[in-house]
Amino acid sequence: MRFFMSTKPFFFVFFLILAGIFSVIGLDLPVAEIPDDSLLRIKLKDTWLTESPERAMARRPLLQNLESGDRVEVRVEAGQDEFMIIFSRELMEGRIAVDKTPALPRAGTGQFPGWAQGSWMLTRRKDTGAGTLIRIFPRSDQYTYIQFRPLNAEKCQMDVVLYGGYAARSLPLAVPFERLYTMPLNDILKLAGDKFPRKYFDPDPVDYRGQRQFIGLVRQHLPELRFTDDGAIDENGKYVFIETLSPQNADPSIAANVAGGLNCSGFTKWLIDGILRPVTGGRLAIPPLKARFGGRGSSFSEPWEELRDPYFGLDWIRNLAAEAGTVLRSPAYSALEEFEVRNEPFTRIIVPQNNTFVTHSYPGFLENAGYGVEGLHPLLYTLAIDEPGRFYLAAVNNETGPDATPQNLRGGVRLRQYFHVAALVPWFDEYGVFRIAVFESAAETSFSAFKSRYPGHYVNLVRIPVVTAFDP
Repeated sequence: MRFFMSTKPFFFVFFLILAGIFSVIGLDLPVAEIPDDSLLRIKLKDTWLTESPERAMARRPLLQNLESGDRVEVRVEAGQDEFMIIFSRELMEGRIAVDKTPALPRAGTGQFPGWAQGSWMLTRRKDTGAGTLIRIFPRSDQYTYIQFRPLNAEKCQMDVVLYGGYAARSLPLAVPFERLYTMPLNDILKLAGDKFPRKYFDPDPVDYRGQRQFIGLVRQHLPELRFTDDGAIDENGKYVFIETLSPQNADPSIAANVAGGLNCSGFTKWLIDGILRPVTGGRLAIPPLKARFGGRGSSFSEPWEELRDPYFGLDWIRNLAAEAGTVLRSPAYSALEEFEVRNEPFTRIIVPQNNTFVTHSYPGFLENAGYGVEGLHPLLYTLAIDEPGRFYLAAVNNETGPDATPQNLRGGVRLRQYFHVAALVPWFDEYGVFRIAVFESAAETSFSAFKSRYPGHYVNLVRIPVVTAFDP
């Protein structure tokens, strides 16, 4: 994730260090209730924001109190060609009540990381002193922010960044860039009007009680499971192999005293069985889950269906989602258009490249592929807020096949292959921190591991309603 428009490594290292130090975030206020610090910025404008670079960079940190009582540390951080004037709010801690655990009121931590809610920073050039970027953090989350850049003498432009995805990009505002030095945050946001996606900065942790309970129940059962290639549990509760439906205990490679296991597909079935069994009293049969579901592929891939089964993972999660939608909602929700994710929340993302970060276009949903993994984090963030009662089954895919050789310049047949499935649960914890739980292949992993495992791959997503009764 890139935090500053400058490509200098300083800025990345600066926030990477902070991300490692400060990992617990307190509950945030609604954006409209963030205490205003514009009077402080007016007070310090001449001595910090427009002062000569040499004098500004020589200033020692100041600890100031706002009229609200909130504390702000004003300090300078210098890079190679630019420096930052940072109005760093104090990081707060607190949590909502969870089950029998009482709520904790908001309280200061004594830490000023630079991205606590309401923090404001100006990037300036060392040679001219000109301001190049203003960044504001409406949430205590270093990965969600708004920023402003000069456009011309009368206007500036605004970006809204959510975990590397641009929810708004280069939105022109009818105000000079330097006027923002002293404007209150909510006055600035009024200029953007309804083009500012306020909802993405005002999540309510109360809305994710179901996710928290579901994740906890799944975690309780994980020690009971083990991985077995092609393994699943059939409708009779027996461990079998998905391809042949033969019992796993008949396989000589599996010890007679060892319980069977699940592969990635069998594990997602185990999850959906656990959700549906409290309602239906039974488990799903395996053969219907392997059936073709919806449009996918082409006349080119058709001849390879039997040999390579390229769409197995896609058909599998679609059939699981259709069953879940039918049982938990109504038969109408078994339709592909009801459960397949095809949202288009952003068209550009920030990606790492050659030890820096650059902005790339992002096509969003692609037929027969889904979403590029590089944009999955911001997509799940927006889905968590847009659809708080859902989690997602993911089918990972990529084009695979033999490469060209001197003997065969055209190479082998390359097909898009759906080769892995997993469950992704985006949620906000009791402290208001955004998280993504990843369950795959009979285990819980991490989202960073999942994402880094599949660079350049695609993921197709289907929606599953979150329930708090789980009995696999």
